[in-house]
Amino acid sequence: MLYGTLRVIGSVVGRALYRPTIEGLENVPASGPVILASNHLSFVDSVVIPLAVPRRVRFLAKTEYFDSPGVRGRLTRLTLSTLGALPVKRGAGRDAMTALEAGLSVLRDGDAFGIYPEGTRSRDGRLYRGRTGVGHLALTSGAPVVPVALFGTEHIQPVGARLPRLAPIRIRFGRPMDFSTGYQHLRPGQARRQVTDEIMAAIHALSGQDRADHYNDHRMDQAA
Repeated sequence: MLYGTLRVIGSVVGRALYRPTIEGLENVPASGPVILASNHLSFVDSVVIPLAVPRRVRFLAKTEYFDSPGVRGRLTRLTLSTLGALPVKRGAGRDAMTALEAGLSVLRDGDAFGIYPEGTRSRDGRLYRGRTGVGHLALTSGAPVVPVALFGTEHIQPVGARLPRLAPIRIRFGRPMDFSTGYQHLRPGQARRQVTDEIMAAIHALSGQDRADHYNDHRMDQAA
């Protein structure tokens, strides 16, 4: 109830202030499990996508966003909690598996799950190599993957900015991708890598970003 009310209010206010261009929204299934795999330019991406999609979209958010002090920290915590963000520790090993299990739980419940395969936001605007967690989710759940490209969100709240700014933004949703069959002949690691690369290629086709042939280093984003 609270999510629906906040989404409607936020969507109306956001559209009035930012006048976003939204393309391909019909590609997002109205019901059932779906993975929204997006490029990542800003902290506000996890607010923009849920407000653009007319169904609940759940994201993972690093625990630091829920522990930030002060008024800004409380507002961030309230916003993310109301939007249904799931706090997780960012890292490898057990932390990564915990995050993937959280995503699978959302999909098993028939909900939409948003993920940034790059792992962290791009500071230079390039599209980085995708981490294979998105491939694991797609292959394990059988849920379709909708690639998403965001434009301009990095200008709403640049790194170091205390308050959001007005800037034109665009959101583009691609056609759903089906990975439920056709990968059984590959070893699990190979299958996850191939699926992830196909998803990143689809995001690139939507966004037109320059590509980086290596992973983004999340340690560069610790202070953001």
